[in-house]
Amino acid sequence: MLINIHVKNLALIDELDIEFGRGLSILTGETGAGKSIIIGAIGIGLGGRFSRELLRDREKDGLVELTFNLSGEKEDIVPEEYIEDGQIIISRKLSGERVINRINGETVTAGKIREIAERLINLHAQHEQTTLLREEMHIEILDSSDKALAELKDKVAKDYREYTANHNELAGMTEDASERIKRADYLSYEVKEIEEASLVPGEDEELEKLYQKMNNSREIREITEEVYGITGYDSSSSAGNSFSRAVQRLRTLERLDKDADPLISQITDIDSLISDFNHALSEYINEADFDEETYSTTEKRLDLINSLKAKYGRTIDDILKSCDEMKAELEKLLGYDERVKELTEKDKVLYEKLEASSEKLSKARIKQAEVLCTNISAALAQLNFNKVEFYMDISRLDRISASGRDRAVFMISTNVGEAAKPLHMVASGGELSRIMLAIKSCLADADSTPTLIFDEVDVGISGITAQKVAEMMKKLSESHQIISITHLPQIASKADTNYLIEKVVRDEKTYSGIRRIDGDEKIHEIARLLGGETITDNVISAARELLAQN
Repeated sequence: MLINIHVKNLALIDELDIEFGRGLSILTGETGAGKSIIIGAIGIGLGGRFSRELLRDREKDGLVELTFNLSGEKEDIVPEEYIEDGQIIISRKLSGERVINRINGETVTAGKIREIAERLINLHAQHEQTTLLREEMHIEILDSSDKALAELKDKVAKDYREYTANHNELAGMTEDASERIKRADYLSYEVKEIEEASLVPGEDEELEKLYQKMNNSREIREITEEVYGITGYDSSSSAGNSFSRAVQRLRTLERLDKDADPLISQITDIDSLISDFNHALSEYINEADFDEETYSTTEKRLDLINSLKAKYGRTIDDILKSCDEMKAELEKLLGYDERVKELTEKDKVLYEKLEASSEKLSKARIKQAEVLCTNISAALAQLNFNKVEFYMDISRLDRISASGRDRAVFMISTNVGEAAKPLHMVASGGELSRIMLAIKSCLADADSTPTLIFDEVDVGISGITAQKVAEMMKKLSESHQIISITHLPQIASKADTNYLIEKVVRDEKTYSGIRRIDGDEKIHEIARLLGGETITDNVISAARELLAQN
């Protein structure tokens, strides 16, 4: 539901903020007050053209912002990523020569705004490209009119996906025998090369450390042996021997001075640490003593791993993944003929299944089109389309798609004796709005678009027809939010909320504004629509009477 329109610096609008509620909202005003500007602003908000010529002050930015509340709607009509706290705010700002499009603050393309907005609003205004002007949408209207039909369409889409997946795989298997053999031989060689290497994840890192250590083994041995000589027990000047003698000498103090015990304890600990260190150093020296055979084996293993990395991936994990992929492809190639036979047989079965479900859908569409168009014709008759001919022309396409194989176009003749033509070739702006009103009234339970906006729905009608249009709009507003501009008191009197569009002059500048009216102001506006410039007491009484009927 559209709950707010915020417009700045557009045509005669300086800044305007309108809040809408549920039900039927009617906008009225004098000719030239700016009703078309309001509809134009909504059109811009829905992704329409936005250029500098439309700005009131070309030195300032222009802004159109539409806020929608989706709480309580029938279904998830918009993907969740575009909804924030149950709302969607579509913003279009013209800054310089650039239009900045945003949904809930995130920058998007104008195309994305049109895609999302189309699910939220149907705008039926003269010169607007509405749903009815797009032939491809006619079949969508038909399919949405019946739950069973929608289910059949889903079945066709499912069968189509299954058939297409199988058919595309079959179509892709076009390699000739010699190329397959070459490819299979090549893959067999590469798989064998990798498998014979018996790679273990992480072994390259361990081998690199070992190889580096062996390359430095001579220098390592020189340093460690020197340190062992300094700290060991091989000479009288070594640290180990020196500390052992020192320990022995200090122990003689035990019997001479008990205060020397802490010193004896400390030097004993140091002597033990030196002994432990020399033991560990000795083991390190022995382990660092590599022979040529170990060095050569390690070097060859690293060369093999690095050569495989150059061909198949940066890590051993990458190489093993490549091997798995090649084995899968090899298995496919080796079973090629068998797979082609399997896919060919399956292709026929799936296509026959698709044809059957598509045929079932076509028959159901023809039957439902007759029901729908009969209902729409009856609704059109109520809206002053006298002796209208309205039906759906369903023809068969050469190919089956995910939507079946039907092309469906609404056909209409609004004058007796004239051949019916496609809807978009016949209907004027006002007629198109009334036709959509009739269609929507027949689809009220199935249609998920929350908001319908009508402009010029009352063109060329009056009297009892105007009353019927008003009643139909009121009924439709029970399931949809309806916003409409009208010149007819019969329609305006049915509104749940009335808005007055008016032109005012301030500081020698003209502005268009809109405000909600109620009470005496509402009565006065209905009276104006009834009586024109001269509003007498009788006209006021007629307005009160008209409002009392609702």
